[in-house]
Amino acid sequence: MKQTRALTITGGKLVAPGGIRDGNLRIAEGRIAACGDAQPQDGDEIVDAGGKLVAPGLVDLGVFAVDKPAFHFGGITRAALMPDQSPALDLPSRVSYIAKSGKPDLWVHPLAAATRGLAGSEIAEIALMREAGALGVATGRGWIADSGVMLRLLQYAAMLDMPVIAHAEDAALVGPAVATAGEYATRRGLPSAPAEAEAIAIARDLALAEMAGARIHFRQVTTRAGLELVRRAKAGGPRVTAGVTPAHFMLSDLATVDFRTFARLSPPLRSEDDRQAVREAIADGTIDVISSGHDPRGPEDKRQPFADAEPGMAGAETLLAMALSLATDGIVNVARVFDLVAGNPASILGVAAGSLEVGLEGDMALIDADKPWIVQSARMAATAGNTPFDGQPTQGRVLRLWKGGVEIEL
Repeated sequence: MKQTRALTITGGKLVAPGGIRDGNLRIAEGRIAACGDAQPQDGDEIVDAGGKLVAPGLVDLGVFAVDKPAFHFGGITRAALMPDQSPALDLPSRVSYIAKSGKPDLWVHPLAAATRGLAGSEIAEIALMREAGALGVATGRGWIADSGVMLRLLQYAAMLDMPVIAHAEDAALVGPAVATAGEYATRRGLPSAPAEAEAIAIARDLALAEMAGARIHFRQVTTRAGLELVRRAKAGGPRVTAGVTPAHFMLSDLATVDFRTFARLSPPLRSEDDRQAVREAIADGTIDVISSGHDPRGPEDKRQPFADAEPGMAGAETLLAMALSLATDGIVNVARVFDLVAGNPASILGVAAGSLEVGLEGDMALIDADKPWIVQSARMAATAGNTPFDGQPTQGRVLRLWKGGVEIEL
């Protein structure tokens, strides 16, 4: 899919570096040619934005399934796919296949499995997978318990200048837990693990990353203690980044009281104090990325007793709206929202996208930030509607979407 005709979007509110400003955007040959005072040229396709937001397409860092209709609904034009596939992305041939799988209207950036079969013991052929298209290395849904293996992984990744995307939960402490230890887990008899399992894992991995001189991204940091460790580490340099999904700044473990398995997540929902800590971390810049954690699960996985259900949520369609709620609540401004869901993840992956800057890919969305809608799991475009936000009123919808200057049908 190649842009054959230049496009100029006029009369929009451009979500550009430095803030939001009125102006026009021109895309030619798949890339942004002018931003701000751009003027249409002869032969351009002209789209009137009508005062709506013109924003970069979202870059979703760490999804578990490629789900085009859901991604397009949510304004996602690029997605970094976790290696937890069947089979795992631990061979160059698998990485190469995935790297081509979404084109032309969605670019999938595979994350290489850190270890063979994600078993945590033998480091995979990361250099060959990088050549095949991997933009990062990921430990998957699990933590690498062997510190020697993790150190060698970080050293290897540092040599290749690839980010390591880490899951932060001490596996020995978590075991078969499905909830965070506390009042709600105890009252309901759910297997639980202490919230400190996250901070313990982060502390070790930060120490090893410093030894290796590696870039490390904690895909989800969900506790006050874990966030404080990241905050201190970031003060010493830019090689540590952290992310979170909307579930952990919108919901607490109170959402599990009725045993609704749509709220069965990994890591599990935390206390209200931890939820507030996540919102504070988003406000002060400790959190760099908000991702969807998109992991659609069908009835066979979710229509189970809570302790037996598989973790995961269908998050692609709600990512934008939930992130925009942070602006509505005064936590951050709208420009910062798009740093979290587009600019920062693109920077971590090293892709020329995620921002309305001249020379970058013409991936963008026309957004009505005030459009109200209700999340309905039964009507979602995803392959499964396992959202913990089912029935929740929200606002913010994508009206039109372009990949490389070519419009995608929604």
